[in-house]
Amino acid sequence: MYVYDDFDHQFVRARVAQFRDQVARRLSGELTEEEFRPLRLQNGVYLQLHSYMLRVAIPYGTLSSRQLRKLAVIARKYDKGYGHFTTRQNIQFNWPALKDLPDILEELAEVEMHAIQTSGNCIRNVTADHFAGAAPDEIADPRPYAEILRQWSSLHPEFSHLPRKFKIAITGATTDRAAVRFHDVGFTMKKNDAGEIGFAVHAGGGLGRSPFVGFELRDFLPEADLLGYTEAILRVYNLYGRRDNKYKARIKILLHEVGRETIRDEVEAEFAQIRDTALKLPKADVARIAAQFAPPAFEALPEVSAIETAARAKDPAFDRWVAANVAPHKAAGYASVTLSLKPVGGVPGDATADEMEAIADLADAHAFGSLRISHRQNVVFPHVKRDDLPALFEGLVAAGLATANAGLVTDTITCPGLDFCALANARSIPIAQAISQRFADPVRQAEIGPLDVKISGCINACGHHHVGAIGILGVDRKGREFYQITLGGDAGVDARLSDSAGPGFWPDEVPGAVEIIVATYLALRTSRAETFLDAYARVGLAPFKAALASEEKAA
Repeated sequence: MYVYDDFDHQFVRARVAQFRDQVARRLSGELTEEEFRPLRLQNGVYLQLHSYMLRVAIPYGTLSSRQLRKLAVIARKYDKGYGHFTTRQNIQFNWPALKDLPDILEELAEVEMHAIQTSGNCIRNVTADHFAGAAPDEIADPRPYAEILRQWSSLHPEFSHLPRKFKIAITGATTDRAAVRFHDVGFTMKKNDAGEIGFAVHAGGGLGRSPFVGFELRDFLPEADLLGYTEAILRVYNLYGRRDNKYKARIKILLHEVGRETIRDEVEAEFAQIRDTALKLPKADVARIAAQFAPPAFEALPEVSAIETAARAKDPAFDRWVAANVAPHKAAGYASVTLSLKPVGGVPGDATADEMEAIADLADAHAFGSLRISHRQNVVFPHVKRDDLPALFEGLVAAGLATANAGLVTDTITCPGLDFCALANARSIPIAQAISQRFADPVRQAEIGPLDVKISGCINACGHHHVGAIGILGVDRKGREFYQITLGGDAGVDARLSDSAGPGFWPDEVPGAVEIIVATYLALRTSRAETFLDAYARVGLAPFKAALASEEKAA
């Protein structure tokens, strides 16, 4: 992973000192909350329903065991003993005292972490595939390019006060695990006919009250032009993006209102004008940064592990865990392992300080001390010997972290909702907990197969409900929490927005509605190999909508 140089250390520590002074002036009353607001937002500090919240950057989701232990210390020392991992591959602390925030940032700096640009109208934390550097379908590791974008964008004077927040995602694989088509800009690495690395570029994707699938600006952008072309996109957005209405300020609205082809022409014209003077990516510099993301020293191992095979035959629980949570690796004899933060009845994405320390210990023992945070709000061990899988599973069982549900119905993506967020209309967490309890049986979950359930507590869609196979949106209905269901969304390569399943449901009705949708799917599928999205593509919305309507009439 990337290691700070002297400039990085000085840069982050200077920012901590600056913020310490700003906090002191706020506490003394020299600054009002309104005056303090833009200053705290530049340092990842929000004011939520009950307290301040600190959002810490985990660039492109890459984390070391040492850093995770520091997050555990912060959770225990300054918060209520836990942290919440988000869909932006960050971590949030929901209960810090304002007076402690500079101390927290100082402790983060000790392990090369910060909270810069995790909020505000700037370029946010660049996200990436959580299997980056390990996935067998990867063209190249995208993280060096994400790091280059991070360094280039940090406090960029031209792009620190954009019309609205700006989110970038990048993947180096043929499978899209980073939802690149639902970001302001998404980069997909590819090779041209000459074997040269470049990027397909999509822009204008996003969710919220106006969801859009990203529009392809470029089929192939040469590697050297990554920063120049990104600068051209941001200049056009900064010039034309609306500042009179925050609901219409995102680049997706600009493309929609002005016209996609018009904006593409504007970007190309701007790029042509700055191309000769814009920052290039010399291969030597790319290689220098990429060297910091070099894979660990893998052993030469057989593809199939006899130890794993024997353990799977002996232990059904281990077998289910491997089937759900273990993914192939580019190196023979290794695997990538998802550690689910979605236990039955738990809060999706939460991890206690004790759990973080246990995860860090297991990463040191079995995964070279390397960790990833996924946009699905889980933790990933990217490099694990398949021979070590039984021992890792045993350690996870001891820590209460061996839930075998990655990608299954209880592995929900869930925003904090009305329990924490001042923008929310409804609670998300209790809905996720009720669904996980309804479908708690691991054998049943495995029988159902892959099924994305995504839950948002308001139209801002932090739970990505628009791209859930089953999406659940909480709204306010005459002062009561109410939930609308959508079906058929996909954040991957076959990106599509979900369809409304009709009238909504009261909170206690939502698990039953999900039950009906699942039962309808199981009755319709042609085989266990046909996933929910495959079946939905074949039969469409109608049978699911009819089943939900019939149940509503019967009730």
